[in-house]
Amino acid sequence: MLSRAQSYTTLVSGFRWEVPQRYNIGVDVCAKWADGSGRLALIYEKSDGSQARYSFDDIHEQSNRLARSLERNGVRRGDRVAVYLPQAPETAVTHIAVYKMGAVAVPLFTLFGVDAIQYRLQNSGAAALVTDAEGVRRLAQIRDSLPDLKVVYCVDGPVAGGQALSFHDALAAESGDYTAVDTAADDPAVIIYTSGTTGKPKGALHAHRVLLGHLPGVEMSHEFFPEHARLMWTPADWAWIGGLLDVLLPSWHHGVPVLARRFEKFDGESAFDLMARHGVTHTFLPPTALKMMRASAPPAAGSLGLRSVASGGESLGAELIDWGRRVLGVTINEFYGQTECNMLVSSCSSLFEPRIGSIGRAVPGHRVDIVDDAGRLLPDGEEGNIGVLRPDPVMFLGYWNNPEATREKFAGEYLLTGDQGVRDADGFIRFVGRKDDVITSAGYRIGPAPIEDCLISHPAVRMAAVVGMPDAQRTEIVAAFVVLNDGYEGSDELARALQDHVRTRLAAHEYPRLIRFVTSLPTTATGKIIRKALRDASAGQG
Repeated sequence: MLSRAQSYTTLVSGFRWEVPQRYNIGVDVCAKWADGSGRLALIYEKSDGSQARYSFDDIHEQSNRLARSLERNGVRRGDRVAVYLPQAPETAVTHIAVYKMGAVAVPLFTLFGVDAIQYRLQNSGAAALVTDAEGVRRLAQIRDSLPDLKVVYCVDGPVAGGQALSFHDALAAESGDYTAVDTAADDPAVIIYTSGTTGKPKGALHAHRVLLGHLPGVEMSHEFFPEHARLMWTPADWAWIGGLLDVLLPSWHHGVPVLARRFEKFDGESAFDLMARHGVTHTFLPPTALKMMRASAPPAAGSLGLRSVASGGESLGAELIDWGRRVLGVTINEFYGQTECNMLVSSCSSLFEPRIGSIGRAVPGHRVDIVDDAGRLLPDGEEGNIGVLRPDPVMFLGYWNNPEATREKFAGEYLLTGDQGVRDADGFIRFVGRKDDVITSAGYRIGPAPIEDCLISHPAVRMAAVVGMPDAQRTEIVAAFVVLNDGYEGSDELARALQDHVRTRLAAHEYPRLIRFVTSLPTTATGKIIRKALRDASAGQG
């Protein structure tokens, strides 16, 4: 959507949205490239180093077969289909199939434990699930609580007792011909669950137009993508908006192949090696990944062929920008957004020098302002809410089955991000901090409520409060303050047991790395935990 310009002002003034009334993500990112030419879509590298290549023709045919199979098993337009897989060909095929049939994809992070997937499957009313053998094993513990779930596919083969169909056998039994549903740009396409902040995670429901809404931000943060683009990769999981809508789908919109390789444990040297071996030209690297790479041995001179690196989720400092120029050979472009409304603000080094401390300028097509709690504009230089004026193609339709939370997200005509910021006279926005209690750890946004709920489910725990504490590598770590039930005493052994409890029941990236046993928690008159007091007290203790 963006055409290269000589200045930011020219770029903004020349921009116009091009969102058709009828639009389908699956047709746009796959069917239009499946012309029999064998155009490369995906390189899949497994943990053992073996590789497989898939063309757009392959993805198109397989997604057609899956759409037919889903319909054969009772999945209809508007039904939700959950995808509980890592970066893999089957993950992409499922997304494309779901979009083509007018159903709604529900991506689930593979580190989610039983409690986390149970809530999301129940809340979304998922009619189908595509997963692997481990996912089926976890699902068996909660299957009876999911009456809406009609069919489960396992990419590792059938599971005895009819617990899951073989994904690949099901595709082989179907025809590769399928006519995609004629969807409107405003029709629902995907639900991405946010972190629970003051309660349970909320499902941000996005329309098919969300991909088009992402394009200007992706193109700006990647120096007018797809210029010079040969291969895109990110360590970010495709279950999150950053992996799915910042990398996989925008790349395929432009016909650019994507590298799929999700490290079980991210390693800086392995990331350098991966990008060098495959000739990655464009990558989205969260700040934590960049910090880990900076702490690793640098790659051999000339081994990388990067043309653009984008990063988002936390502010980048001058040191990281300088390191990127020296080692990666590019200026890292920072961008800003959130699950409900993403890729709103960005840097673009070919247009303007990054202003350290800012998150960039508004991406063309998005009206991003600093407003008060009532949605009234504030003057430049004054701190307030970072707000986005509606309507906006990248903005969510609302929270799934939660109209009250949807209403609370807006003040007047502005969507409030929940973040505080300041805009200067040149339009650069400086991120000040969060109004809520979301924890940013290793690039993940983690809500305290689900972790607190999980801790309280342990027989030893009476009350629990979770906050983020500063950490040099992860930005923040999850810290839990725990009040024990009578008969229990705090110990290193119990702390490890509580950590394992959260790790296995909720998610491996959400377990508290620090547990402090306390006799009471600070609360308001209405009984709400004052997390700020815990953070302040912890800071005072060093």
